[in-house]
Amino acid sequence: MKKLLISFLLLTVTTSSYSQELNLPVFTQYLSDNPFVISPTYAGIGDNFRIRVNGLTQWVGIKEAPDNQSLYADFRVLDRSGVGISVYNDKNGYTRQTGAKVSFAHHLILDYYSKQYLSFGLSYNYNNFKIDINEFNTDYEHPVLDPSITDNRFTTNSNFDVSALYRNKGFYAAFNASNILDKNTVKFSGVEPNLLRNYQIYSGMVFKGSTNRVELEPSVFFQYFASDKRSSTDVNFKYRKYNRYEDYYWIGASYRFLNDQPMKPLNLGPMAGFQKSKFYFGYSYQVTFNALSSFNSGTHMITLGFDFLQGISNCPCTQGPVHD
Repeated sequence: MKKLLISFLLLTVTTSSYSQELNLPVFTQYLSDNPFVISPTYAGIGDNFRIRVNGLTQWVGIKEAPDNQSLYADFRVLDRSGVGISVYNDKNGYTRQTGAKVSFAHHLILDYYSKQYLSFGLSYNYNNFKIDINEFNTDYEHPVLDPSITDNRFTTNSNFDVSALYRNKGFYAAFNASNILDKNTVKFSGVEPNLLRNYQIYSGMVFKGSTNRVELEPSVFFQYFASDKRSSTDVNFKYRKYNRYEDYYWIGASYRFLNDQPMKPLNLGPMAGFQKSKFYFGYSYQVTFNALSSFNSGTHMITLGFDFLQGISNCPCTQGPVHD
């Protein structure tokens, strides 16, 4: 059993390392009232300079399990545009990935009276991916490390994301294409993926409750990887309650499945959060249904946020909602 578990872990790390450069793992960060995580079109929508910090630990209880930290910030420029930046550090076994994104979004009014808005976004991405040989250890079967390994192996690449967002009152639908350029693989030997492109669709509807201070928000998040045709879907639901000071709390749940196995969950878990006096806190927990589920206590994610420099835009396409 021990050999079987070790073999499965090695396979998991190898597979994750292969896909890690394609796209950093998206769990429920975007549901912590921060859709800028998945689409640059959300930059500048709202009345504040927003900062969100995420900490994610996957498969707690398993040594060298994936671990991720990230920071997202965006703010409005003039009345119709927004800029944002994100930085991240991702650890997966003996692999490390660090990088940053710089984003720009522009927002248009399609119809003033029906509150229809269209936004376009662009991101420049910079990634550094490396294998940390300082973590390599000898054992009985391999008493000496490969002499050809003399330093930390790494590679860097740059790429772009493009996106669009449509909003109509409480309805929203965002499309994002990540890593639209192919990777230059001339300097690599062996099998190396050159198609890094992946696509995301995020859509949902905000329904008002009996008063304007209660919101119900079902949403879906679809991911598709062009390299190997993998895809998955999240089905989410959130309940949000505001007070007279625009503070609020929310609770929700998320269900993820592979699209060729819709009735077999991949991840499932609750989440909750609140905002108080421009301070934000969110927490989510997920159980992963695979062969490792018996050896870990699940995946935990915490989001901390701060809102600064409140200023209402003169354009309704970037104004935050008001809850009377």
